[in-house]
Order: sequence, then C-alpha cells, then structure tokens
Amino acid sequence: MTQGIAVVTGASRGLGRGIARALGSRGLTVYVTGRSSGDDALDRVAAEITAAGGQGIAVRVDHAKDDEVKALFERVRKDSGRLDLLVNNAAAVYPMDLAVPGPYWEKPLHLVDMIDVGLRSNYVAAYYATPLMIETGGALMAHVSFYGAVSYFHGPAYGAAKAGTDKMSFDMAVDLRGHDVASVSIWPGFILTEMLQSIPREHLPPDIAANLPNFETPDFTGLVLERLWRDPERMALSGQTLIGAELGLRYGIRDLDGKQPMVYSQMMGQPSGRFIAPGA
Repeated sequence: MTQGIAVVTGASRGLGRGIARALGSRGLTVYVTGRSSGDDALDRVAAEITAAGGQGIAVRVDHAKDDEVKALFERVRKDSGRLDLLVNNAAAVYPMDLAVPGPYWEKPLHLVDMIDVGLRSNYVAAYYATPLMIETGGALMAHVSFYGAVSYFHGPAYGAAKAGTDKMSFDMAVDLRGHDVASVSIWPGFILTEMLQSIPREHLPPDIAANLPNFETPDFTGLVLERLWRDPERMALSGQTLIGAELGLRYGIRDLDGKQPMVYSQMMGQPSGRFIAPGA
C-alpha cells in the first residue's frame, strides 16, 4: 500500500486532531498545523499520529498570515518532495458566541473572522499546495464544511463561510480538471470533541446530552478521506460536496465505536446542486 504525505490545517484539537490521527493510523506522514498558544497541544497531536503508525510533524502556522502558509508548503516540498492529501480545517471558531441565541448584529463582530480564517485561509492553503499536488499526481484536497452551507446554523457569518467553501471547492475542481487532483468539500456530522467529552452530561442541554451517542468521533472523517484519496474513481467525485456519513456507507467504513454515523440531510439540508461546470 502506498504511504502518502498529508497536511491537516487547524489540527491542534477537535476535528482536525482526529482527522490527522486517523490518517496516521493508515500509515501516512501528516504535517499538522496550528497557532502556537504556549502549550504543547500540536506536539501531542504529532505524537498521537506517530503512535498510531504514521509520522506526525508539528508545524506552527497562523493561517491568517499568508507568508507562514507559504513557508509551510515550501517545507513540505523540501522535506518530503510530494503532497498527496490536503485537509483544509483551519478556522476561527468562537463556540460560546456562536451558540448564544440572537441575530447577527447583536453578536460580537469578530464572528466575521470565520470568513477570513476559514474560507480565505482555505483558499490560500490550496493556492500554495496545488503546484506540489499537481506534480505528485493522484492527489486530493478536502475542504471541511458543514450543513450550515444550506441551512440556518449559527448565523450568517458561519453560513457564508461554509457556503463559500463549497463553491470554492467546486471552482477549484474545474481548474484542476486534467491535472489528476481532486477537490471536494466534506460535511462531517456533529463531532464528539475532547472538549465536549469533558463536560458532565448533566451540564449539557438535554437534547445534546440525549444525542451524544450519535455524534461522530473526530477520527471518522479522516478514515473516509483516506479511503477517498485511494479510490481509483475519486476524480469522478471531484467538485462535489460530500457528506462524510454517506462516504462511510459507500466504502463500508464505520466509526471507531462501531456505529454507522447519521446522515442529517433530511433535517438540515442536502448539498446544493446549483453549481454548473463549463460545458455541463
């Protein structure tokens, strides 16, 4: 089995951490990025990747700074000479502010940062990664999005970032056609992050506490993306917005706890079909 080189942005915790760990369990070398915050979270993720069977490499990157993103991919080129898989997960997230009920003008203005460190940073990472991925061939870039792209979820800043991510991924796929590099947008389900696990159930809203058994582990998305990268038919899916749980069904992949993750499209909306490629 060919071992690959991956970059997972925003991987110091949560979904990115799980994706990186899952890729490591499949033998990949994984560069993980995050801002230096005075702790060793990113180093711990790299160690988890290595312990899982891959090789973890921690690179401190502020994805709001384009020169640091450029330097990241220059390092990947110099050290590894190839890039098979890019997972764009870096995002400015303010969970407490997002969860507060109310209209956007009554919430902090910094929620708009999700369009900068999120949508824009995905574009910049793809911009610097693409030449190396074209040289590598057989590569995949996956941009983490969510059902909020097509339904009201956390308000307009969040929705704009996710809807923009889906359209950006589609347009990148058009430009990449003929270069053997696939671009997809990926929707995970609700994620059982380490932060959520640390909260006693009695302190959670009753509906969330009751639904926790259905939440995906952070690793599940990484397992399905690794399989998509290896899929000989992956270019047929390029440009699409994909639901991780549906990919799990396609490839016969279950979550780490054995469950088949839920598809939320009936509740929260389906990927948009409004994008039309030239010549379609």
